[in-house]
Amino acid sequence: MTNRVLFQPDNVTVEVSSGDNLLSAAALAGIYIPASCGGDGVCGKCKVQLIEGTLKSKTDNSLSREELKSNIHLACTSRVESDVTIKIPENVRNDGGALKKITKNTKNISAASSPVQTRVGMLSPPVQKIFLTLPLPTISDNVSDMQRLIREIIKALPDTREVKYDHPELLRDLSLTLREKNWQITVLLLLPKHKNDAIRIIAVEPGDTTSRLYGLALDIGTTTMTGHLIDLNNGQSIDEYTAYNAQVSSGEDVISRIIYSQRSNGLKYLQEQAVKTINSIIEAICKSQIIRPSDIHYIMAAGNTVMAHLLLGLESKFIREAPYVPGISHFPLVKAASLGILAHPSVRLFLYPCVASYVGGDIVAGIHGAGIYHSEKISLYIDIGTNGEIVVGNNQWMLTAACSAGPAFEGGGIKYGMRASQGAIENFFIHEQSLEPMIVTVGNTNPRGICGSGLIAIVPELLASGIIDQRGHFTSVHDHPRIRKSADCWEYVLAWAHDTLIKEDIVITEIDIDNLIRAKGALFAGYQTLIASVGLTFKDIDQFILAGNFGSSIDLERAISIGLLPDVDRERFHYLGNGSLLGCRLSLLNHQHFLEHRRARSLMTNVELSDNAEFMNYYMAALFLPHTDKTLFPSCFAKPDK
Repeated sequence: MTNRVLFQPDNVTVEVSSGDNLLSAAALAGIYIPASCGGDGVCGKCKVQLIEGTLKSKTDNSLSREELKSNIHLACTSRVESDVTIKIPENVRNDGGALKKITKNTKNISAASSPVQTRVGMLSPPVQKIFLTLPLPTISDNVSDMQRLIREIIKALPDTREVKYDHPELLRDLSLTLREKNWQITVLLLLPKHKNDAIRIIAVEPGDTTSRLYGLALDIGTTTMTGHLIDLNNGQSIDEYTAYNAQVSSGEDVISRIIYSQRSNGLKYLQEQAVKTINSIIEAICKSQIIRPSDIHYIMAAGNTVMAHLLLGLESKFIREAPYVPGISHFPLVKAASLGILAHPSVRLFLYPCVASYVGGDIVAGIHGAGIYHSEKISLYIDIGTNGEIVVGNNQWMLTAACSAGPAFEGGGIKYGMRASQGAIENFFIHEQSLEPMIVTVGNTNPRGICGSGLIAIVPELLASGIIDQRGHFTSVHDHPRIRKSADCWEYVLAWAHDTLIKEDIVITEIDIDNLIRAKGALFAGYQTLIASVGLTFKDIDQFILAGNFGSSIDLERAISIGLLPDVDRERFHYLGNGSLLGCRLSLLNHQHFLEHRRARSLMTNVELSDNAEFMNYYMAALFLPHTDKTLFPSCFAKPDK
């Protein structure tokens, strides 16, 4: 349910979900309200007056009796319960007012609106269950139990040419299983990869268990893994759970983990940690839905090249050494239990194929899910992260590349950087005159660090207020207590120690800003190099698709203002979300769509940027906010209307 929030006297309206935080709503509307504590009600600066509607607010002793009578609330501790009209009091307005509204002017691509959704058609998962009542054996009909079962499967599925089965797991208990419910059984079948291949029996269960048929879409990320449970009988999404990849203790990035894998038992340990994380996801989902791990009958997974190798326990040493060759690019269909994953002994795990050492199955799954391989439109697919992956092309051709942007977008390499968890600064404004901040944190608590989206919010504000210049250096025009010189460099104090969870000043430093500029410069140079290699420019790209969890939370205007994304018509940008998970989900819904991943992969050719001279030229030009070439960012350098 959405509610309308009207901010007076600026007469700015924004729509938010019921229960959303009022301070976050103000940030979305571009309304500056001084708030330095991040949302825990400590600083008491974000006082607003409720004129109409309902807010749910925490009891706050910082408000006087007169303020309470006047319907004064702290924006940071208030949640929107209905359509509301909010007045910013005059004493608060003296510290700010309406800012230029910054919104995500994009269209979402999801499972419901993806171009491939119409091709998915009716539900047809890669596994199916059929319930059979087998005729009892007699003296005149005393064929083997397996022969009897196959005969009845072929009768039930007349188009089936051949039925095969696994050994020995299936055979060990088959005779007892058939007789447990008086020859009434449910057969779990794996559909063939090719039309003329055999159907394969992967499990036989006593009685009618057809109502329990689940698939797990699995995104095997470097930092986090996400599992999405789907009821394969009706196609409904049931549950989703995300867990930190337990391999993080052995290295933040894939290079660190490759190095760790070379230790004694290092590869075995990393494989066990990947399985441990997957099992924690399965256990959490099964507990939530009151089902058994054995009720999950297919696992469709995607991850980058290194993560896939580590999960399968494969040597990954040569992925990081020139000429950067993975051990394998098309992964075998494996039994999940053979890896140690909590699953029925015969349940399969499919891993999307990779393209190159640093363009993995997660990107193939994203391209597959977004349907780029079916579209005549030329798309630029961007997955922003430590290892930024880029794809340009359409249904005729696709070029891919990876450029190491570093960990800045995930909070790494930043003095107070952190992942987007409780207390991370995720949105930020600076008042142009007072230079005082408005901070919004994840969970609306006191701040304890800066996440990637917060970094993208902070730097444009510092630039627009003149605190830093286009090189990312602090200027000398401001004399303000929040702007100071530390032992190493200049910094801006985002939150004073008494307003933070860590009880020390949280700052953004000149070094932090330089790390961001280098990261965004690498990505932008990657776009330019890849596009120019096929004789195109940004004007020739029909749609820009932003993938990944970070890409889905990015503020478009701010990302453009620092040169992370190209300055083009905003209607050409689309948020995809977790493309890896989307591709896996759609493949679980329809077997024919799943088979089309081969076509998507076959169109993709990798371009290596590490030894590309043009890439380095583009990179050096991009080490500026937003760029040294003003013609690439006309809206950023346009003179404001008087």
